[in-house]
Amino acid sequence: MMTEPQDGTGARRTRAARMSPEDRRAAIIAATVPLVRTYGFDVSTHQIAEAADIAEGTIFRVFDTKEDLLKQAVQAALHPGDMEQRLLVIDLSSPLDERLQWAAELLQQRMARMIELASVVGRANFPPADREEMEKQHEHLHELLVKLFEPDRDKLRVDPAHAARLLRIVAFGGSHPRLSDGPLMTPAEVVDLLLNGIRIRDDRPASDDPSP
Repeated sequence: MMTEPQDGTGARRTRAARMSPEDRRAAIIAATVPLVRTYGFDVSTHQIAEAADIAEGTIFRVFDTKEDLLKQAVQAALHPGDMEQRLLVIDLSSPLDERLQWAAELLQQRMARMIELASVVGRANFPPADREEMEKQHEHLHELLVKLFEPDRDKLRVDPAHAARLLRIVAFGGSHPRLSDGPLMTPAEVVDLLLNGIRIRDDRPASDDPSP
């Protein structure tokens, strides 16, 4: 009679559901991403196997080495997919400053996650950048940000494409500890600087001018 496989402790292990090699690979990478964010490259294959609910040996039937898996997990962690989905649900009928605050918050969260990942993993362990893929991600993110400005195009001194670029520059710059050299900017500060600048503006009508 066949018995269920056991792990090293003698406890019975439930067989992992049958998957295609591609699905299995994706599932292992997805389970590894949060571990890499926490432990960097010090995460063990035992921790990965537990998170993915697989036997440890399964990892090496899918990936050549542990390092190969970890570098692909880092690549997956850098992908902006989740942020893009959240940008898509911003209500374009809401006021411009509200739309931009949501976007600024998402951009700042992405910058914070990237900085945190770099500090845990180390720059040396970042996988080589796929320039073509990065450009595609950049263009898609830019298009999503442009759409946030389009409903108010006639109220802007610059076109929506340039406004989207400026939003990204201010949000990312104000979210980087070394660049900000002090407290990080809040989403509201990012949007206020972008839309209103820092110079005091006197918009009073000429008739209100007290000078003779």
